[in-house]
Amino acid sequence: MEKIKRFIECLLPVTACNLMCDYCYVIQENNRKNEIPKLNYTPQQIRSALTVERLGGICYISICGAGETLLPKYSVDIVHELLQEGHFVNITTNGTLTQRFEEFCSFEPNLLSHLHFAFSLHFIELKDKGLLQTFFDNVKRVRQAGCSFVVQINLYDGYLPYLDEIKRLCLDNLGALPQVAATRDESNSNFVLLTNLSKENYAMNGDSFDSPLFTFTMENFMVKRKEFCYAGDWSFLLNLQTGIMRKCYANGDNPVNIFENPNDPIPFCAVGKNCKNKYCVNSSHFMSLGVIPSKNVPSYAQLRNRESANWYTPTMNSFLNGKLEASNKKYSLMKKLRIYTPLRIKNFFQATKIRISRLTPNSIKSIYKKLRKK
Repeated sequence: MEKIKRFIECLLPVTACNLMCDYCYVIQENNRKNEIPKLNYTPQQIRSALTVERLGGICYISICGAGETLLPKYSVDIVHELLQEGHFVNITTNGTLTQRFEEFCSFEPNLLSHLHFAFSLHFIELKDKGLLQTFFDNVKRVRQAGCSFVVQINLYDGYLPYLDEIKRLCLDNLGALPQVAATRDESNSNFVLLTNLSKENYAMNGDSFDSPLFTFTMENFMVKRKEFCYAGDWSFLLNLQTGIMRKCYANGDNPVNIFENPNDPIPFCAVGKNCKNKYCVNSSHFMSLGVIPSKNVPSYAQLRNRESANWYTPTMNSFLNGKLEASNKKYSLMKKLRIYTPLRIKNFFQATKIRISRLTPNSIKSIYKKLRKK
């Protein structure tokens, strides 16, 4: 049984899209530039930087564009290279570009068993553009080819009159209800839910889909994580255009280009307890795969697969039911302290408003005593 060594969240800076959804994060942030940028590195160079040997084992690599991930042809080429390397790959897509799915389905059968699609069901846009049947046909196409998939819908106030229709369509075409994603308002830094409903009524609509993904997202939304986190070592965020690696969405100190010199070791180092974010962004990816091993949470597959409808192949289901700690060593206490202590000291000085230049022997003794008590 293949075990997951690392999780890599890959960003593709494609801001173009053939849909215009009201709740789209890119539109909220006024970042819809309708651009398909050139990559700084070829798909072959990307693969050479992400070899199984360099990463220490087989990884789960998730690729998502700021617009529609599959608009550029190089998306297919990158995925093919990574699958040939032996990794498992996820692609987030709106499911409308039939030609791309035909290209994927032409891959070797042994590669398709490692391929996972996250289909976003943007119901109103698909209905208005006459693309609903195209969407479901493409889901069926990759399923018949031997891929795994999840269909998820953003819970959005505009969908409220259509919830019964959405459920019926998914049951008829997919054999199960879609998973549900909570939708954030990202027009400012407050990160509230994008809804005019009370939190209770919003949750009630989401709960009607019996979606483990929705339940998990709501339980962890805006919850500050204080546990020791292995993001930065067991997982990281990667820009596929530039090769810049960061620990995760909120922790980007000391970014490094891991594409430039693919023979150099990658400087893996966990965030630890130094997370700067208000909550774990994309927790349904990072936390479900186990970057916080002390936190007992459902697996990635448990949050997404509809087992009654067999959305996952046995190979994918086994792989994504695994956790990162099964193939990685936890840090010793001393290693954890080396990560945590510098920030702890920095925060202490900020809290006490003491400047190094003003330290005296007596004040140093006082600080030492206070630190020992903490």
